[in-house]
Amino acid sequence: MPFSTLSHSQIRVVLSYMFHQENGSLEASTLPAISLSFWRKDPHNWEVIEPLPSYGRGTEIPGGRYQSLINGHNLHDVVITGNNGTIDGMGLVWWEWFSSHSLNYSRPHLVELVASNYVVVSNLSFLNAPAYTIHPVYCSNVNIQNISISAPPESPYTVGIVPDSSDGVCIEDCIISMGYDAIALKSGWDEYGIAYGRPTKNVHIRRVYLRASSGSTLAFGSDMSGGISNVLVEHLNLHNSLSGIEFRTTRGRGGYIKEIVISDVKMENVYTAFAAIGHCGSHPDDKFDPNALPLLDHITMVDVIGRNITIAGSFYGIPESPFTNICLSNITLSINPVPSSSWDCSNVSGFSHSVLPMPCPDLLKPLNSSSSSCSPLLRINGETAVL
Repeated sequence: MPFSTLSHSQIRVVLSYMFHQENGSLEASTLPAISLSFWRKDPHNWEVIEPLPSYGRGTEIPGGRYQSLINGHNLHDVVITGNNGTIDGMGLVWWEWFSSHSLNYSRPHLVELVASNYVVVSNLSFLNAPAYTIHPVYCSNVNIQNISISAPPESPYTVGIVPDSSDGVCIEDCIISMGYDAIALKSGWDEYGIAYGRPTKNVHIRRVYLRASSGSTLAFGSDMSGGISNVLVEHLNLHNSLSGIEFRTTRGRGGYIKEIVISDVKMENVYTAFAAIGHCGSHPDDKFDPNALPLLDHITMVDVIGRNITIAGSFYGIPESPFTNICLSNITLSINPVPSSSWDCSNVSGFSHSVLPMPCPDLLKPLNSSSSSCSPLLRINGETAVL
């Protein structure tokens, strides 16, 4: 059931949005606060749409997927905003259906825009999404700013913002607290993402407060077959989470995660500060190519302070495609309780300088002028940023 077909009696939203007039122009309108009781109906009555071509099937269940509450396709100059209003997805019923295996299709998202350009989402609070909260996919020039997103810690696999095969994305001044991941960058799944071939790139994330109860506050992958590159992240505040910053991939995924710079991070009460995992995630079907090995290269993390951390880092690369150029600098983590070893590494290589506790030997190559790859030039929204 597309958003445009819903009547005022069916949806509880305070929302300013752009809609097409008959002459093709866009005009702003505002909906009053109204009820979301339609979510509680039998899911079999909810509209089912085709899977995204870069995934080949629903991400949770083979086949189609339920239509997202607020959605658009091939739009230009889209604004979703409000005077600090609230959009409540009332996801409890969807979480119950998911947990009881009562769904025939993958859960809907709260907001999904597909193949759209110049998108702004601002000055709103989003609550209780059925799955993802904001999902721009195949989009360009997306600005998400000054919003808050939350779902209960026990909500299954709820995610805040998911830039997916999109470029020119800016996420800033946001507060996000989710059951699984807070922010997750993606770009398609196995052979479908490789064939579609659209990466997530030119992303700037700054001044965000993130919490992820059972996932990661900032995740890359594991669906990254189209590639993820040229990402600048700065001024992160991470707290009360299972994982801080995590890179995920596996054999058969293909693609790459490269040219990532993360700086000025404060984390507290985080179980694992950093992770890079080469055996994460499942496959959509048995058609994937096991020889499609992902690349993880040129990852820089600098100026990080962590308190009450249990594990400093877990880096497990793929023997046939090790993780390379992992660069760590000016990182101080307070580990509690003090373990015999706070870092676990295999099939990785990189550089480090002024890191406590001392990282694993694979990452102990000195950070000096010979390791210039640790300071890549990034172009974010047309501007050059250098660490």
